[in-house]
Formats: sequence, C-alpha cells, structure tokens
Amino acid sequence: QVQLVESGGGLVQAGGSLRLSCVASGRTFSPYSMGWFRQAPGKEREFVATISWIGGGTQHAESVRGRFTISRDNAKNTLYLQMNSLKPDDTAVYYCATSTTFSTTSHDYNYWGQGTQVTVSS
Repeated sequence: QVQLVESGGGLVQAGGSLRLSCVASGRTFSPYSMGWFRQAPGKEREFVATISWIGGGTQHAESVRGRFTISRDNAKNTLYLQMNSLKPDDTAVYYCATSTTFSTTSHDYNYWGQGTQVTVSS
C-alpha cells in the first residue's frame, strides 16, 4: 500500500503564489511517475502536471504552463507543485497521485491523496 498526504493549500489573492507538497509513504512506493490533478465544484477532475520519478521529465497542462512547476525530492519521497500567478479559475481541490506509466489521464493513476483545497480570490 501507498499513502499520499497533500498539504500547502489555502486562500490566496489572484496573482499570488502557493506551493503544494505531497509526501508519500509505504513499503511498495516505487512509482514510474507522479502527478497533480485538480477538481473544481461541478467539474470533472483534470490533469495539471506530471513528472517522471526517476528521470525527472515533466509535462504540464496548457492552462498552467508557465505558471505552475512540478518537481520532486526523491530522497524525501515528496512531490511539489509551485503555483505562481494564480487565477480564480485555479480554485479547486488539488490531488497528487502515483502511476506506473507516464500519463496525463487520471485512469492511469492508482494511488491518490485526500486532496488539498486551493481558493483564489479575485
């Protein structure tokens, strides 16, 4: 089993920044990649960014490219999402997840955290 715990969410004004963290634990933790997804009220869960756990290659959704940056610290089993120039449309619950492949599709992710709320005020 793998446990994922997100933190770092909160309320921020438009134009502000937040950094999300996701700490992974569990004897079987050995992902091919990890990703961030988000879900706003009344909307489907959408891909935000993913990173290859060993190689470090990344992919970001077009809606966040240039504003958000995914990174990881392998020694700490921790995934990050640096979010700059936040917009009200970024308001959502943000989830981290692990995958056995490099994917932007939520169905390819097997373990999920409980989520952390990000609210951006205008």
